[in-house]
Amino acid sequence: MNTITTELPLWFIYLFTALFGLTLGSFLNVLILRLPKILEASWKAQCCELLEQPAPEGEKLGLAFPASHCPACNAPIQPWQNIPVISYLFLRGRCANCKTTISPRYPIIEIVTGLLSVAVVYFFGVNWQAASILVFTWALLTLTVIDFDTQLLPDCITLPLLWLGILVNSSGLITDLSSAVWGAIWGYLALWSVFWAFKLLTGKEGMGYGDFKLLAALGAWMGWQMLPLVIILSSVVGAVIGIALIVIKGRDKNIPIPFGPYLAIAGWIAMLWGDEIVARYLQIAMVG
Repeated sequence: MNTITTELPLWFIYLFTALFGLTLGSFLNVLILRLPKILEASWKAQCCELLEQPAPEGEKLGLAFPASHCPACNAPIQPWQNIPVISYLFLRGRCANCKTTISPRYPIIEIVTGLLSVAVVYFFGVNWQAASILVFTWALLTLTVIDFDTQLLPDCITLPLLWLGILVNSSGLITDLSSAVWGAIWGYLALWSVFWAFKLLTGKEGMGYGDFKLLAALGAWMGWQMLPLVIILSSVVGAVIGIALIVIKGRDKNIPIPFGPYLAIAGWIAMLWGDEIVARYLQIAMVG
């Protein structure tokens, strides 16, 4: 499907994809760490402007500035100390200046980005479909970690992801355009309806508006036909991860766990194996 002509050996393509994924994972670490802080600073500035109060002072933060530095001693991170995974291993997981422990999450996200990227290319081949699904994968990974950390699903990621899904499917790259449009509509309305039903019954908000937009984006990429599977898979993933967090980390059952990561994981699984899962289910149902 829309194959990109290349004479490069597969092992080289997989190696290049893995290295590119590791490098991109390093950028995703920055995005995951800084984007919520940038948004928070922007919201505070808007509130101050609305209330006609002076804007809060502080260092301006962007994705490219200030330069990467140790949060403990503020020592700048040199380029050779910023090589994905390798630098972490070479420094033994500690700051080169103050020896403060560096979170292992940074190399983990780099490795996961590389592995997921290779999985997409292996599954879909070297074509424009795989190229688009790589972007889909990176966006979902970023949203998963941000939502798990902050319970935020930033509009600056979910909304472009939604529109990109419709754009990709305007040429039928993954599904037809009609299915994509209705997928976005029904994806949003499905969780919107659950949100208001739960709120009317309990007086509490069971999920955030970002979850509506994320499911709408998944529908725009895969079509309305995949929405039931995504919702079922997200419930299964949520149950497995929730139980694991309680058993392994002793997480309080009353502490809310964001739903976005489960939707994102379920969406990625459905993108790669959704048709096969549905086919197997129908086969079993017909036999039964």
